[in-house]
Amino acid sequence: MLNIFTLANGRLVQEEIEALEELSQFQPIWVDLESPTVEEKRWIKQYYGLSIPEDAMDEDIEESARFYEEDNGELHIRSDFLIDDDENPRSVRVAFILNQHNTELRSRGVLFSIHDEDVPVFRLLRMRARRAPGLIEDAKEVLLKLFDADAEYSADTLENIYDELESAGKKVLSGNVSDELAGEVLGLIARQEDLNGRIRRNVMDTRRAVSFMMRSRMLNAEQFEEARQILRDIESLDNHTAFLFDKINFLMDATVGFININQNKTIKIFSVASVALLPPTLIASVYGMNFKFMPELDLSYGYAYAIVLMIASALVPMWYFRRRGWLK
Repeated sequence: MLNIFTLANGRLVQEEIEALEELSQFQPIWVDLESPTVEEKRWIKQYYGLSIPEDAMDEDIEESARFYEEDNGELHIRSDFLIDDDENPRSVRVAFILNQHNTELRSRGVLFSIHDEDVPVFRLLRMRARRAPGLIEDAKEVLLKLFDADAEYSADTLENIYDELESAGKKVLSGNVSDELAGEVLGLIARQEDLNGRIRRNVMDTRRAVSFMMRSRMLNAEQFEEARQILRDIESLDNHTAFLFDKINFLMDATVGFININQNKTIKIFSVASVALLPPTLIASVYGMNFKFMPELDLSYGYAYAIVLMIASALVPMWYFRRRGWLK
């Protein structure tokens, strides 16, 4: 899918391109390619003179090669963006190419973005740019606003993690934690820990990208200050992710502790039962020995006497354990 974005009355306007001839009708500041086809890549190369690298979407690219500037002035940035999906939270690699010096475009630069699936941050920026005139002025503003929206999206996701952990904490600290509930809570905590780790990695990647833009001296004074503000926001997110890791560890330890308590209760039942059954076992073994003269054979009530004695010998320890509170 090939979408281009132009400025109209200070607002960002989206146009979906379905033929090469349509590109000549617009002067975009942002060209977005979602899962581009070979034909769409050919259109970009033919009209804009831009060759999309074959390794643009590779996940195993070296970290040092994710931010660089070509001899012709093109800036290449590969950054990860978070997708907070309940079933499958993940990070999506997006390749940015900022063309600032192509005079054929007759604009203040064009930002090209290539990715395999739709990114929530992109939708958020498109919605804001349509409603807020003057939010974006050029291609560099688009890139900055994307990273700004990414930091805000990460912050919103952290708030959701807070809510989920608060719900899990109420279940764990209620004091009545069954094995089923403990398993449910452990699954929830594990998912939030994974999501929190992805957020921490995501903001680290965003920090590197924004720092690269600041070092490249491509930003004016106002944009440079905006980039500094994005870095400050990311710094605050780092503190929250660190706190959440501590909270997750606490809830994990508490849940495992309740599981151990439940297991100890089960073991205690077997321990009490084994101790209580020791006297009857002793009596049965004594009466079962092969004596020459067996009292239960001489007495008509011998067997009844042995059974009553065995029951009494089991009830006395149980009464004692209950008196001490060991059966609760």
